[in-house]
Amino acid sequence: MLGAWRVPASGPVILAVNHTHMIDGPMLMGTAPRPVHFLIKKEAFVGPLDPFLRGIGQLAVDRSGTDRTAVTGALDVLAAGHVLGIFPEGTRGEGDFAALRAGLAYFAVRSGAPVVPVAVLGSTDRAGRLVRKLPALRSRVDLVFGEPFTAGDGSGRRTRAALDAATVGIQERLSAHLTEARRLTGR
Repeated sequence: MLGAWRVPASGPVILAVNHTHMIDGPMLMGTAPRPVHFLIKKEAFVGPLDPFLRGIGQLAVDRSGTDRTAVTGALDVLAAGHVLGIFPEGTRGEGDFAALRAGLAYFAVRSGAPVVPVAVLGSTDRAGRLVRKLPALRSRVDLVFGEPFTAGDGSGRRTRAALDAATVGIQERLSAHLTEARRLTGR
């Protein structure tokens, strides 16, 4: 883990995390310097996981459209001065921040919370022998926290054009952080 000290010790903050493996969120929940409230797809809230995830403050999101309950919950997390974790691409993928959705920009502009980019590298390198869906035991997985930044133009405007511009700026910052994280870790 590199740069965890970059997460502000208090106040609202958004962790913007690349997402390649189902272990990325739980790994961050267990290692981040502050408790993280992630937006997690509603499909994960099944059986005994439902009360567990809700009990530790995770937020279910219906990705089929705009989930107003999840949006309100995320804004409440930030208004209370807590940490919101978000996978800005909205799903697992290559982990390259290539196709950001507008949610991250909306939360950052609306709340004014700083965004801390987080690169998770190595979680898909080798499958485990006991549980194929998890990384192999003793695999090296790097978590690299970047410099906090603010999104938007400072006006607080939440028009479609302003959010689109903020999303482009955020994507540039996240991609640059990912490149730097790969350089630092040799991945």
